[in-house]
Amino acid sequence: MPNKDDFLKEIQKLLNGAKSKGASYIDINSGEVHRSLGGYPGKKHAMPSCCDAMYELMKDNDEIISAPQSGKGASLTIRYYI
Repeated sequence: MPNKDDFLKEIQKLLNGAKSKGASYIDINSGEVHRSLGGYPGKKHAMPSCCDAMYELMKDNDEIISAPQSGKGASLTIRYYI
């Protein structure tokens, strides 16, 4: 099962990839990130840790595109500006 550090590394990899392509931003979805590392969907998923990692990597100008009412779930999507 992936942990918060795994999620941080994966999200950073996505951010670096977008930067190397010259993108001005990238929209990252927690469900897609978790699926790419495994363990989701499943009874013992680590979605809260995935969302924590996404929030932790936000900068002041980044924005939440969508989020579940609880703030943590597979629909969390954040636009990270490069």
